[in-house]
Amino acid sequence: MVLTDANSLFTFASEGSHLAKLNTEFFDGLMDFAYRALPKIIVIMVAAWILTRVLQALTHRMVRITERHAASSSRIAQVKTLASVIRATGIGFIIFVAALEVLPLLGFKLEPLLASAGVAGVAIGLAAQTIVKDCLNGVLILIEDQYNVGDKVKIAGVGGIVESLSLRKTLVRDGDGTLYVIPNSQITVVANLTRDYSVATINVSVDFSADPDKVMKLLKDVAMSVRNDPEYKDVFLDDPNLLGVDTIKGSQVIYPVQLKTVADKQWAAMRETQRRIRIALEQHGLLPGDPLRVYGSGAAGRQVPKNEAVAVADPTSAKANEVNPFTGEGL
Repeated sequence: MVLTDANSLFTFASEGSHLAKLNTEFFDGLMDFAYRALPKIIVIMVAAWILTRVLQALTHRMVRITERHAASSSRIAQVKTLASVIRATGIGFIIFVAALEVLPLLGFKLEPLLASAGVAGVAIGLAAQTIVKDCLNGVLILIEDQYNVGDKVKIAGVGGIVESLSLRKTLVRDGDGTLYVIPNSQITVVANLTRDYSVATINVSVDFSADPDKVMKLLKDVAMSVRNDPEYKDVFLDDPNLLGVDTIKGSQVIYPVQLKTVADKQWAAMRETQRRIRIALEQHGLLPGDPLRVYGSGAAGRQVPKNEAVAVADPTSAKANEVNPFTGEGL
């Protein structure tokens, strides 16, 4: 009985010493973590928070500067989109780097995690490479200001007005209302029809008989009358330009008239100029030329109407000889 009690006491004492050893190791590890790892973790977290706040302040300032100086609301929307992308990407990168620094301090081994992340990243990259290309090209479109919402463009083989622009796709609506969804990676060449200014060319056809100097003076006066009209004055960026005689074909002489206007605002001024040219030519008795008609005088230059057949001699229908070849007398 005494021996049993002694064994029990020995076992209890051994367990007590083991627990004491565990407690000692735990408190030693806790104190080591508090003195060594915890300050580093706090510094890393504070640095990540500061960098995040600085990034947010920079992107917010970028948006405010754009709102003060931008000329269009579409440009402000694009800068806001770019700022949100920069902010989200930057915050994600900061958190990722901070996690790589904190996890080893907490006792995690990064080698297996990095290996798994590498395999997963390769798989995701192969599956989503087109989306990555779309986003990268979208960032370049925003940064380079290739086109804005509301611009008339020709991209990826289609033309129309840009209704929406994001990092992955561009929405374009053409003249008949069809909406095209174009991935940004498919956009290689951009034709922006509403950037800076537009040039409209009117090819005026006048008959060959008209004096070129008088025709050019008449066209100049008509074009300047539209240029000085209060309704179209703000549309023009420069005086109309007459290029002289461009081509001569048949009795047709072409006089090009160029109008330089505000971007995508040339159509109304062009129509009005053509209307006034038509009236002025009629008032001065000037007819339009015909590329199928040859101008000239006399029989060689006689104009033959299109519906008039040209008489051609038919040898089978020639009359018989009316003089007797033997006597010389008429038959």
